[in-house]
Amino acid sequence: MSESLRARYGEWALVAGASQGFGASFADELARRGMNVVLVARQGDRLEKLAERLRADHGVEVRSLVFNLAGSDVAAMIGNAVADLDLGIFIYNAAYVPVGRFLEAGEAALEQVVRVNVRGPLLLARSLLPAMSARGRGAVVLVSSLAGLQGAPRVAAYSASKAFSVILAEALWGELDEHGIDVSVCCAGAMPTPGYLASTDWKSPGMLSPDETARQTLNALGKGPRIVPGLINRLSAQLVGRLLTRKAAIRLIAKNTGRLS
Repeated sequence: MSESLRARYGEWALVAGASQGFGASFADELARRGMNVVLVARQGDRLEKLAERLRADHGVEVRSLVFNLAGSDVAAMIGNAVADLDLGIFIYNAAYVPVGRFLEAGEAALEQVVRVNVRGPLLLARSLLPAMSARGRGAVVLVSSLAGLQGAPRVAAYSASKAFSVILAEALWGELDEHGIDVSVCCAGAMPTPGYLASTDWKSPGMLSPDETARQTLNALGKGPRIVPGLINRLSAQLVGRLLTRKAAIRLIAKNTGRLS
């Protein structure tokens, strides 16, 4: 298992939004499987602590890139910083999540959603994919959410941005398969990450840890464009996507997002 990702995709993986939570879990799981890792986030102190732990625990090489993923030229700068690497896996986990009623959201917060959640994965994928295509192998994981499968009241801009990631990943899956590149969107359920626990202490049924979600996601690479880790989450996705009307699905998700603060 530790060599399989390297053999299929390349020696290095890049995780954007890696400083804590789900991104850190992805980095740890990749390193456990023998991948060298590039960590990207704006919190340099957290990145370096994680990098030191990954080197000590797994004996891999780690690069830390301190960038604000909302920056206007960040995709090009990251692309230049990893141009010398055999980059095989790219994971975009970063997200900005303003919680509250849409009419109460400030314009700056909404602009941040677009910059981090939409512009970030779009342009970073465009920056990194040509080299993967030239090598004829690679994998991309865009992290979405069950909230991106239908409108989610009180996180309207976030859920809309995550729907963008779903459609982008599915389209890229269709385009890039012939280039040897696997593309998937991870529609994760709620996880007890620092960000989630700061907004609520409610535990949803079937909640997985970030570590287990990352493990299941990486295990599913190459099996299709959409990954929903966890049996309960998969049943929930089927429920809101196929069995309920859109009105019922939105009202159901509103019961969960209504607990966020």
